[in-house]
Amino acid sequence: MTEVVTVLGSIRPDELGVTDAHDHLFLRSPALPGQEFEDLDRAVEEVSGAARGGLQAVVEATPIGLGRNPAKLRAVAEATGVQIVAATGYHRDAHYGDGHWVRKAPVEQLATRILSDLRRGMHPDDWLTEAPPDPARAGVIKAGASYQRISVLERRRLVAAAIGSRETGAPILVHTEIGTCAHEIIDLLTREGVKEDRIILAHLDRNPDLELHAGIAARGVTLEYDTPGRIKYRPDSQLLDLVEAMVHAGHAGSMMLGLDLGQRDYFRSYGGGPGLTYLMDTFAPRLRSRVGEDVLHRILVETPARVFAIPTQ
Repeated sequence: MTEVVTVLGSIRPDELGVTDAHDHLFLRSPALPGQEFEDLDRAVEEVSGAARGGLQAVVEATPIGLGRNPAKLRAVAEATGVQIVAATGYHRDAHYGDGHWVRKAPVEQLATRILSDLRRGMHPDDWLTEAPPDPARAGVIKAGASYQRISVLERRRLVAAAIGSRETGAPILVHTEIGTCAHEIIDLLTREGVKEDRIILAHLDRNPDLELHAGIAARGVTLEYDTPGRIKYRPDSQLLDLVEAMVHAGHAGSMMLGLDLGQRDYFRSYGGGPGLTYLMDTFAPRLRSRVGEDVLHRILVETPARVFAIPTQ
């Protein structure tokens, strides 16, 4: 038996529905000064708008120490009816200041915190205290690596994520900086006993190398593309070309889509864009015209239901 763990409780995988596989609703980070977003009403506004366009689930990938707020996530899910899968785990080095406990903690302590978030409920303030957990459990483990390298501290946090996945079956969603270090990340996690089908690599569309992506998919790893609407990286047409080429290469079941709106300037409710509605209102119709309804359903519904399902605890 498997389940998808949302902030309001466990659901069957087939109840997850159309999924934005990587996004943020609340976030603050020293790596993004002035770009924090923590307003509950604006989050509800964004998610409600996306739901009207057909979005049914959001994987909220804000990890420990970056403004993750389980109580607000529960409030958004209750107000909108959208399923929210929250993250435990840790980001790359740039998101933690020199004095942050995440930088100093040994692997065992990092892993214990991940396991507590997955099994008991997420810590309400993300600091290393003994406060009782929030009722909301995490349903995915976040990890991260730097550009072209995995630092010593990032390696430690990846090992902790591997322990969490080994013991619970939870998937690991890994930030790749501009799509680099993909095979190195996979090699590290699999050496630590993580199954390939539990590994998700984010942001690979920032390095739209078809041969590289096909090789990753052939290893059984899921690729998560998350730059629709962010023209500063490339036009949507190039991402559409990449997805279509992956489908033609036989890897339609190895992709998921998200928006990764990790700055306040990306939200319509804060006066920016593209906004959370972009995936279903703008990008999905264009992708449907390229690959057809069945493949679109596989990318948005079937693959997330498989990837985010974990053994019933």
